[in-house]
Amino acid sequence: MDFKQAYSADNLMFLLEGFGMTLRLALLAIVLSFIVGLLVGVVCYARIPIVSKLLGLLVEMVRNLPLLLIIFFARYGLPEFGIQLNLFWAAILALTVFEAAMIAEIVRSGLRSVDRGLVEASRASGLGAVQTLRHVVLPIGLRRMVPPLVSQFISLLKDTSLTVIISLAELTHNANIIMGQNINIVMPTLLLVAALYFVVNYALSLAARRLEVRRHA
Repeated sequence: MDFKQAYSADNLMFLLEGFGMTLRLALLAIVLSFIVGLLVGVVCYARIPIVSKLLGLLVEMVRNLPLLLIIFFARYGLPEFGIQLNLFWAAILALTVFEAAMIAEIVRSGLRSVDRGLVEASRASGLGAVQTLRHVVLPIGLRRMVPPLVSQFISLLKDTSLTVIISLAELTHNANIIMGQNINIVMPTLLLVAALYFVVNYALSLAARRLEVRRHA
């Protein structure tokens, strides 16, 4: 194993550029998928006639598709319909759609976990359906969703590596290019890539644990 060549200044800079792309991709996809997933999950929970069922069906369809297929569709399928996206935005769209479906189910389940007695008590006290959702169900449900949401965000960060299939210059893509230089630098490069993923994911896990401790405090 040649650690000296693997960790040369040029290779490290190239890996860090890819890591920066991975973080930007993950951060934007997390924000967008959370917003979309929260809205869809609330609508599914609210059981609005027709709309909730259609969204629920769409969520189930997306959740049961491979993410790779969605990435391929965003990159190569959408142009057939006249929608042209560059590599970055094709990846963002694919990740957002897939992760939003997962988050929507987490939100729906979290809201339904709220004690029915609390909902009925709120309605009996004069709160409307929307007020009950906003002031009672959502605050309680969101606190309960923290662990599964963070787990999903960690999965999203790891899923960004799948965008290598469309040649987006993220961490895994750049690592593959470096490893193609010399077989002796494959293992050192993989170790560094694993360490970078671990640091970010572990930080998210620690943040989730602290939030969980505060919730029970």
